[in-house]
Amino acid sequence: MHLYAFRNYSDQTLTLSSPKTILVGDNAQGKSNLLEAIQLLATGRSNRALRDRDLIQKGKEQARVTARVERQAGTVELELLLRAGTRRLARLNGENQRRQADILGYLNCVCFSSLDLDLVRASPEARRTWLDGILIQIEPIYVRLLEQYQQILQQRNALLKRTGDGTPVPDILEQLALWNGQLARAGSQVMRRRSRLLERLAPLARRWHGSISGGREQLDVHYAPQVQFLADDSQSVQTAFAEALQARQALELLRGTTLVGPHRDEVELTIDGTPARQFGSQGQQRTLVLALKLAELELLEQVTGEPPLLLLDDVLAELDLQRQDQLLGTIQDRVQTIVTTTHLGLFDSHWLQSATVLTVEQGSVLPVLAQP
Repeated sequence: MHLYAFRNYSDQTLTLSSPKTILVGDNAQGKSNLLEAIQLLATGRSNRALRDRDLIQKGKEQARVTARVERQAGTVELELLLRAGTRRLARLNGENQRRQADILGYLNCVCFSSLDLDLVRASPEARRTWLDGILIQIEPIYVRLLEQYQQILQQRNALLKRTGDGTPVPDILEQLALWNGQLARAGSQVMRRRSRLLERLAPLARRWHGSISGGREQLDVHYAPQVQFLADDSQSVQTAFAEALQARQALELLRGTTLVGPHRDEVELTIDGTPARQFGSQGQQRTLVLALKLAELELLEQVTGEPPLLLLDDVLAELDLQRQDQLLGTIQDRVQTIVTTTHLGLFDSHWLQSATVLTVEQGSVLPVLAQP
């Protein structure tokens, strides 16, 4: 893997071939930045930056992230060139690609960070973002579907804002009808994919949760779309979406924004029928998130036929010993894992002896530490 002018990495090449790699170092040295670069190649997204400018090292106009990925079908080289003020450039095996989505699906990863422990308590947007991140890896075309939906939503909202502030808009109902049709077509594709994904993910999460909790609790995961639909076919969902838009149209005109669609959907998490967000203890919530991540790991392996890369970003210190043991015991050598930590005391001797330990200091990955 090679990083150039990415975050605090000026020019770093490293090999991550060990089944277990531990990156140890003080805070703000670049451990999370390295995992962020991997996640960027896997999903095209950063959970820590809204703009590419924030990923490019200060004083530089572009950054580059490159990785050689060994898969069962052969080795591929992925590259993302981040450029301030213009579009990214994606390359696959050295050849420029038309879209960033063309390099997705070759590297799959599950990232579990301390921030994910707020997944239960956070806003619905956080749970939608988590769900979309899985879909992007399973079905890279989903990136384009999301982009289309967001573009149409922005245009429709712009029209609604003009009416909401009192600006006369000729033929408003006719224009809305056109946008409604486009929004329903694009939105139905997003909702159907989210619904199908959770149908596969929910039983896996329920099983993992039962294992971690000792069978004392039952987890349920449900997709709760703003648009209620029964049949999973494109026309039925489009029709239901269009009807929902029509029913809320007067209120949307008054408020100047779109009130219906996948941008407002929720993923409901309940423990024994009780909403985990409202009533779950901190321990229950952490068990739930751990179950979701292990289910995500299992699902990606089922779909792709290969175990994804597991990135554990400073999360072990946030878990109690029981949950640490559950997570590390599940991993074993089955999944290639990269863990960041500020100290090695969280790992037992077996884990340390079977792992490659690297030191990260001020944007540099230093030689392997001697094993204790």
